[in-house]
Amino acid sequence: MTADVIAVYPGTFDPMTLGHEDVVRRATQLFSHVIVAVAAGHHKKALFSLQERIDMAREVAKPYGNRVQVESFSGLLRDFVVARGGKAMVRGLRAVTDFDYEFQLAGMNRSLMPEVETVFLTPSDKYQFISSTFVREIAILNGEVDKFVSPYVQKQLAAKVSGLARS
Repeated sequence: MTADVIAVYPGTFDPMTLGHEDVVRRATQLFSHVIVAVAAGHHKKALFSLQERIDMAREVAKPYGNRVQVESFSGLLRDFVVARGGKAMVRGLRAVTDFDYEFQLAGMNRSLMPEVETVFLTPSDKYQFISSTFVREIAILNGEVDKFVSPYVQKQLAAKVSGLARS
């Protein structure tokens, strides 16, 4: 682990999957402090509200104590990372298809904040195919998502989907 290095792991986390959890776990092995930065998601239509996504991320982060903190952000990620003293940005890569987008994003972020390194982490093999988009779709279609999310997140998904069915 690198001493006293703050890493920021940004995302919409709609919802937080076991793949996200695995990336958080891996990041805690490399950095002294990890901030899970939940994006307001102005460019995406989220199933869960910002507060619900923060609550799920905080529940998932509990085993790490004060080494992992969860915060929301809106606006330019650069401003959030710099304000928190971040020296690394963690990005999860599932497949080659993610790499092209993430590589471009890392280049843009390097231009905006040259003092911050982007670190790509891959989740364990069993989580590499999981995406929040797939999980949401499966849940909305009443499929089983217990292999893809924590029990807490599964309960939140069930409640949200139930609420959608009633409206």
